[in-house]
Amino acid sequence: MASTIGWELYRTFLAVMEEGSLSGAARALGLTQPTVGRQVSSLEKALGLHLFTRSQSGLLPTDAARALLADAASMRSTASALERTARGFGEGIQGAVRVSASEVVGVEVLPPILTRLQQRYPDLQMELVLSNEVQDLVRREVDIAVRMTTPTQDVLLATRVGDVLLGLHAHPAYVQRQGQPETMAELGRHCLIGFDRETPFIRGAQRHIGAWTRDKFSWRSDSDLAQLALIRAGAGIGVCQVGLAAREPGLVRVLPNAFSFKLTTWVAMHEGLRDSPRCKVVFDGLVAGLREYVQKR
Repeated sequence: MASTIGWELYRTFLAVMEEGSLSGAARALGLTQPTVGRQVSSLEKALGLHLFTRSQSGLLPTDAARALLADAASMRSTASALERTARGFGEGIQGAVRVSASEVVGVEVLPPILTRLQQRYPDLQMELVLSNEVQDLVRREVDIAVRMTTPTQDVLLATRVGDVLLGLHAHPAYVQRQGQPETMAELGRHCLIGFDRETPFIRGAQRHIGAWTRDKFSWRSDSDLAQLALIRAGAGIGVCQVGLAAREPGLVRVLPNAFSFKLTTWVAMHEGLRDSPRCKVVFDGLVAGLREYVQKR
């Protein structure tokens, strides 16, 4: 096995894994298909492994390729972090900061906060990652994360923002058609909007709202944005941040005394970014902006 293998070969390997073909990887990387093919062959030769087999549906990864995928993805995160760090040097606050948040927080809450930051520091470049999966701060997949779960890694700097209140909501058009339930038991005759796959977060939430189970949902989606859109469309009753619903006078709170729980919100980043000016201003700006959002609700 070669002792030194260039990062560009692993980058091409990742693109083929993600795109499923040489042509797709070539488009993603801005290379020619023969170049991608040569780089895959060079990596296989350097590693002494077969990484792909050809099939009618494209390239199929071998067990070896699947085993390498996580480490190669980590290399890509590190390379991206290096680039962001390098762009951050110079006069003033400048460079890219990569922020992750859940879909709803990233779409409904963060844009005005980040916009104010960018207007104050015009040389900042914001990269916003929307995912309900927890992005890895230790591996530097992102620089800063807004989380609804308590950070546990010792290498993270974390600030507790406050509690976001969740409740059941419906559109007035739905309430007019179906009426409002007076008890939790009456929810059974309503169209409910909820999750499809059970996650650790969902299991934790069910300790507070045990009646909220998958088999009772008429509408199922693991996208918080899709659930919110369905509530707004009058499709049924679903969970929404009380603060978001308050911004839309049309949404009606359902069973406020029987169905309510809080999400503790944190802003976290790797402690290695403590002395990064660009990350510090974004971290502090997120904490201040989110505290304002939480305290208004």
